[in-house]
Amino acid sequence: MLDEKLLTILVCPADRGPLMYTADLLYNPRLRRAYRIDDGIPVLLVDEARDVDDAEHARLVGEAQ
Repeated sequence: MLDEKLLTILVCPADRGPLMYTADLLYNPRLRRAYRIDDGIPVLLVDEARDVDDAEHARLVGEAQ
């Protein structure tokens, strides 16, 4: 679980837009890119992000907080 204050300041490194938070990653629905969280630390590196397909996009948007 990430701190609420931290979540308010985190942005996507690619487009500087807000990220959606799920239990296990941060997600940019505009670019459909997912950023992992390792031991409670967001890995916000463009080269480390992964692309998300349509099915996963729908799931992530549905469970984002």
